[in-house]
Amino acid sequence: MNRFESWLATTDLGVAVKEFPQGTRTAGDAARAVGCEVGQIVKSLVFLAGGRPVIALVSGANRLDEGRLAAVAGSPVAKADAETARTATGFAIGGVPPFGHATELPVYMDRDLMGYGVVWAAAGRPDSVFEIEPYRLRELSKATVIDLK
Repeated sequence: MNRFESWLATTDLGVAVKEFPQGTRTAGDAARAVGCEVGQIVKSLVFLAGGRPVIALVSGANRLDEGRLAAVAGSPVAKADAETARTATGFAIGGVPPFGHATELPVYMDRDLMGYGVVWAAAGRPDSVFEIEPYRLRELSKATVIDLK
């Protein structure tokens, strides 16, 4: 059990983690493993915005527009390196969940994710994901929903 699963065990969120030995590191890998559209995969991306770490939850079908993130989170915007991402979230890139981080982080959620009945997000490891309704994802991650693509 990883840190995210241990944290989930202390909550009553009702989130069930599913493991896929073939891996879920990329949005394409995760969509193939789960059997869903790439757009239903939540990419939890760690950026530095205005010098502080933030999380961008982006649809697997979209590419993040750094200018849009900068407009709400601060400028300049740059992708966090692996060490910064792990320190801020407690997780390695490729397995960062949308909530349950080591530190309190601002979270921004791609509006396109709201168009799906369910989405799939990383569960702390590059081979595990969980299914969640987008509105619940927004609530649990305390995300601000914006256009990020």
